[in-house]
Amino acid sequence: MTHPLLTRRASVFALATLCCLLWGSAYPAVKAGYAMLDIAPSDMASQLLFAGWRFLLAGVILLGVTVAMRKPILKVTGSQARQLVLLGLFQTTLQYVFFYIGLAHVTGVKASILNATGTFFSVVLAHFIYTNDRLSHRKVWGCIVGFLGVLVVNLGRGGFGLDVTLLGEGFIIGAAFVLAAGSIYGKRISQGLDPMVMTGWQLALGGAVLVAIGLIGGGHLGAFDARSGALLLYMALLSAFAFATWSLLLKHNPVGMLAAFNFLVPVFGVALSSLFLGESVMRWTYGASLVLVCVGIWLVTRPQKVLGFRG
Repeated sequence: MTHPLLTRRASVFALATLCCLLWGSAYPAVKAGYAMLDIAPSDMASQLLFAGWRFLLAGVILLGVTVAMRKPILKVTGSQARQLVLLGLFQTTLQYVFFYIGLAHVTGVKASILNATGTFFSVVLAHFIYTNDRLSHRKVWGCIVGFLGVLVVNLGRGGFGLDVTLLGEGFIIGAAFVLAAGSIYGKRISQGLDPMVMTGWQLALGGAVLVAIGLIGGGHLGAFDARSGALLLYMALLSAFAFATWSLLLKHNPVGMLAAFNFLVPVFGVALSSLFLGESVMRWTYGASLVLVCVGIWLVTRPQKVLGFRG
């Protein structure tokens, strides 16, 4: 029996907005963690170690909650186990290799906007994978407007030239692409596996690999204290809650309705990065690109009325 909290319109909207707020808060949280733990932009091993502990802890927390709910976490077939390993390596390990390294080289404000390109990648990939989710004129225009926003945010000061680096902007966009592709694969796996079990193993397995890579590379977390420990715990909890809640919402609600909330992530990311990190949002390129990206997301996710609602 489905809990009304997961289907009632007001509660669904509130939970979806909360998930987007938590994801938006990750941008300043990661940047603050780098400062607290003395992790330099060039210290990739420590960045990946930091990411690994976050997601390993998140996965363990989520699997623990799943066990407390009396759901079996070890009842998976050999085929499902292989799928979980692949999903963890792709959607957690690879995505956050790109994300954590990229975020060390760009501001939280800029990363929030660039990472929103994942929505447009999802739309394009879905066109080639699902026969019932083809590109329409509206979706094409939405992608064009959204990627125009990405171009604008990367304009150099004065509006001339592009301010882009491979390890910064390039890696953040790479993370968005991996997230889009991984989400499509995860949706397929969730058809035969409980979403919470799937998400818990994905985070734990992917996080464990990140920890191993960080340790092998000589990474370390300096100045680890109660404050940085509390930040790491917060980031693990936000990942466990947001990913699990979003998976449950997707299971019981139309994908198109939830996808429309994606525009809130860059909005929250920009606002919170400005608030907690003191990053400037006064450059005209930031404001213009945020508007363009949000309009693009709205266009590709807005339902059109043809004998009822269609995504």
